[in-house]
Amino acid sequence: MKLILTWLLAACALLLVANFLPGVHVQGFGSAMIAAAVIGLLNVLVRPILVILTLPVTIVTLGLFLFVINALMFWAAGSILAGFQVSGFWTALLGSLIYSALMLVISMAMQSLLSR
Repeated sequence: MKLILTWLLAACALLLVANFLPGVHVQGFGSAMIAAAVIGLLNVLVRPILVILTLPVTIVTLGLFLFVINALMFWAAGSILAGFQVSGFWTALLGSLIYSALMLVISMAMQSLLSR
């Protein structure tokens, strides 16, 4: 149940990002749900490999390169899906930052609700 609720809220967060950021386009809630699932899968499957491969660059940049990896995951999801488009790298960077911040708030809210 928690996974489904997180998935629905992630889709809502993606719709919020699309409403605030002009370069991110989502066709509808169904497309947002698919995009949230794809972003989650990319973060689980591909992101750890990229983090390990770019570890020297990440250390030199004091961890700031992780923002680039997040943006690449966001941009990749926009590239593979038809109902979710991201116009460029800088839009992906800003969109991934906003999306991550929204997901952090959602995660904290769910944790506080479920701990009661």
